[in-house]
Amino acid sequence: MSAGLDGQQPKVEAALTGGAGQRVGSFRFYFADQRWEWSEQVQRLHGYEPGTVTPTTDLVLSHKHPDDRGQIAATIDEILTTHRPFSTRHRILDTGGNVRHVVVIGDQLRDDHGEVIGTHGFYVDVTSPPGSGPEETITLRVAEIAERRARIEQVKGMLMLVYGIDEAAAFDLLKWLSQESNIKLRVLAEQIAADFCAAGQQTDSSRTVFDGLLLTAHLRASGAADRSAGAPAGS
Repeated sequence: MSAGLDGQQPKVEAALTGGAGQRVGSFRFYFADQRWEWSEQVQRLHGYEPGTVTPTTDLVLSHKHPDDRGQIAATIDEILTTHRPFSTRHRILDTGGNVRHVVVIGDQLRDDHGEVIGTHGFYVDVTSPPGSGPEETITLRVAEIAERRARIEQVKGMLMLVYGIDEAAAFDLLKWLSQESNIKLRVLAEQIAADFCAAGQQTDSSRTVFDGLLLTAHLRASGAADRSAGAPAGS
């Protein structure tokens, strides 16, 4: 499978277990047979004990809030047709009837030949988050945050702004991405900060642009780390 969100899932699950405060989990969706895979965190988010449920498209949709179900059904139809990356913010109902607010971001899942065979990504539980700001304010505020904060705090602020999540969820997401890619938190944060600041200079930046940068930051961070490691001493 392709690099990115593939691989290392056992490491990710081990890093994320240990309490209700851990609010990030991964998923995969294979187009050919419409087969879903949920990580332990995503299963728990929906109210299931790990290993007790086999997710299907019908089950996925049954957990969506009635007011959001049509939107998500349309999103699934769209990614089946276009195979594009996506991101949504919506509500789900767990098995106990509790409403959870989630951000879901998905990237293309490719086979060993580079063919797109599905989508994979992560859920972030953002229940009771601050309200999201309009997209047109993102580019201005990202630049302001970049000037005021140290790298990790800065990136947490960026994620809070772009995705309308709270500080704890932003840190969980950043930590999850670091564990998933096996890249140091600081290195990854520096890359995300650089990417988001560059995007913030573009007048046509939207949340889709930030989604793509977030999902691929590890590739650029890894390349930069490799180049640094190979540089002569003192360079």
